[in-house]
Parts: sequence; C-alpha cells; structure tokens
Amino acid sequence: MALEKLRESVAGMIEELKKREQDQDEMLRVNRELVRECSLGIKNVHGKNLKQAAQHAKNVNDLVKKMKKHEEKFAHIASSAYQEYVELEVLLAIVQGKNIPTHEELKAPFETYLLGLCDCIGELRREMLEQLKDGDKKKAKKLFELANDLYEELMPIHFSNSLLPNFRKKQDVARIQVEQARSELLRAL
Repeated sequence: MALEKLRESVAGMIEELKKREQDQDEMLRVNRELVRECSLGIKNVHGKNLKQAAQHAKNVNDLVKKMKKHEEKFAHIASSAYQEYVELEVLLAIVQGKNIPTHEELKAPFETYLLGLCDCIGELRREMLEQLKDGDKKKAKKLFELANDLYEELMPIHFSNSLLPNFRKKQDVARIQVEQARSELLRAL
C-alpha cells in the first residue's frame, strides 16, 4: 500500500519527538533548579553567609554538568540558566576577593557570559548598599569601583541584536545601576 512507508516514517518521527520531549522536560527541570540555586546563592552572598553561598554554587556547578547533556538541542532554555550561573559565580568570586572567572573557566557560552556580567553589576550595587548599611564605606567604595570597572569593560561591545541578543538592553540597565550606585555612594560619603 502507498501509505505504508509514510506510516513507518511518521511513526519514527513521533518516537523521535517523544524522546526530544523527554529531554526537554529534563532540561526545563534542571533549568528551574539551577536558577533557584543561583537565587539562593546570591541571597546568601548578600546575607554574608558565604559558606552557604559556596554550597549553592557547588550545587549549581553539578546542575550545569547535567544541563550540558542537552545544551545544544535546547540552547534557548540554557541561556537564562547560564546567565544566572555567571552572575552567581562572578559575584561570589568578587566578594571572596578572587579573580573574576572567565567564560572558559566557567565553561559558559560567551554570549550568556556577557549577559551574566551585565546582571552582576546590579548585584554589586546591591552588595555595595549592604556594606553602606553596615557602615563599611571603604568596602562599599571598592564594590562600586569593581561594578564601574566591569561596566567599563563591557561598554566597547557593540554588535547587532542578531549576534548578541538582549545585550544592548542589559548594557543600558547596567549603566543605570552604575549611575545609581555612584549617586548612593556619594550621598553616603
């Protein structure tokens, strides 16, 4: 019959789509868990509980390894998770006085790494405000300087949205964060 080959072909496609759906469901689960762990890690950094923040960062690293299994097929899902991952790792490194990890060290795509760096500027501002609240103006000033330096490193990057989606928007938000932080720091000093 003429439809027999078609039926076999369609049946094979259905099986492939079922497998992709399972993989996607796993990717979405890992993504949600990773974003949640990043959020808790950042919260602990601001709460000055660096030991707990480091534990969340370790959990995130384990989740990133799981995410890598399906990363190529679901890059659009992995993108937001990588941004959160970069944000946590960079913030934690800065607060611990370590070097900022590169995208190669984090094994993160450079596009999402750049977006995560932009987001980290807001977290540095938040940490600066925490230090001002605690009366540590010297540390607050250092955090502002790091946020400003990070912003200055990102400023020369100008590419179309098709090459670096959402980057210009995040640059603008980072600029606003730096300007607000500068104003808040000057008022405190």
